[in-house]
Amino acid sequence: MHKVMVIFGTRPEAIKLFPVINALKATGGIGCRVLVTAQHREMLDQVLEVGEITPDHDLDLMLPGQSLDVLSARLLEGIGGVLDEETPGRVIVQGDTATAMIGALAAYYRKIPVGHVEAGLRSHNIYHPWPEEVNRKIIGTIADLHFAPTDVSAGALNAEAVPEERIFVTGNTVIDALYWVSAKIDADPALASGLSGIEARFAGKKIIGITTHRRENFGDGMENIASAITEIAQRKDVACIFPVHLNPNVREVMNERLGNLDNVAMIEPLDYPHFARLLNICHLMLTDSGGVQEEAPALGKPVLVMRETTERPEGVTAGTAKLIGTDKARIVAEVTSLLDDEDAYSAMARAHNPFGDGKSSERIAGIIKDGFAK
Repeated sequence: MHKVMVIFGTRPEAIKLFPVINALKATGGIGCRVLVTAQHREMLDQVLEVGEITPDHDLDLMLPGQSLDVLSARLLEGIGGVLDEETPGRVIVQGDTATAMIGALAAYYRKIPVGHVEAGLRSHNIYHPWPEEVNRKIIGTIADLHFAPTDVSAGALNAEAVPEERIFVTGNTVIDALYWVSAKIDADPALASGLSGIEARFAGKKIIGITTHRRENFGDGMENIASAITEIAQRKDVACIFPVHLNPNVREVMNERLGNLDNVAMIEPLDYPHFARLLNICHLMLTDSGGVQEEAPALGKPVLVMRETTERPEGVTAGTAKLIGTDKARIVAEVTSLLDDEDAYSAMARAHNPFGDGKSSERIAGIIKDGFAK
């Protein structure tokens, strides 16, 4: 039995890795162990519950106001201790978080091979997104199996001289997760019934789903986003559902600027089933998130990305997403275009989603198993 240790700590990692964990557990000859760091706590636990994952190790490292220096040091010591105890034959990390980067580094210090899920994403600017871009590059240097979601991300790895035989285009596991949870909601609508009151309140309106949390948008960027939403919300045919991130750099601005608008529902962060429901009922998504750029197009929803760069250019190329930055006038103009111009809306809504077919996790599990046989 070959032991694989899957390491993650945040809500987005959990969403993209629970299908991989389940696929590994269904694969003969592999023993899958799960280590969570709880870099996010409550949001992580929600996904673990819906994904039916029980961690074997939980470091519970979340502290209020924790600096990246302190977090990284505690991650390295904590993850290292678990690896010494478990001695896995392979470590799997996902994406670009501190947990993923330090997990790969701790494995490297022990000469444990690393597989990287969602490998090869690059914005080519080490400060946008920060610190995720450098985290990805560090993991890419260490990993020996690179599970690239698209040909574009595989090409970025090729450009960095990663051996061709170590790169596998698998699709993105977030699509696996979204299809899985959508089917679960269809079977049990009560899983996502918490939005029913807001849905009734906004019946007949075009709903704009909003998420924003990126560090590079703190300050002026958040102020501009709030101003744009305020102007958009003057329309009588529009309603906004805005799960507000827990970070005070987001909350303080948005609560002050948007808290009294009747057609903006400022709500707590959503668990995964309810977020999937928001994607289903919205007309479009206005976001600075990475994952939403992949998820919303799978359900035919246009994505306006409030960033200057993206490490997911495939969506922009395919026409499912558009980079619009944080200039107030630009945000208002682009949202207005999608609300009023049916052709512009249809062009984005009907564009082919380049991020996967829902079978990425099965491919990854098969590649990992084949790797043990070599």
